[in-house]
Amino acid sequence: MLGWAITFLVVALIAAVLGFGGIAGASAGIAQILFVIFILLFVGSLIMRFVKR
Repeated sequence: MLGWAITFLVVALIAAVLGFGGIAGASAGIAQILFVIFILLFVGSLIMRFVKR
């Protein structure tokens, strides 16, 4: 999940440098959503790990 977020971030940065604003904005939005989902799943797994012990 984090790998996909980083990939979309790189695509957004490259698109922004080349002047493709629409693609850059869409890729950045997808990267943000994936990163938030990754963080939520990571925190949830940490909580579950500590609860099981």
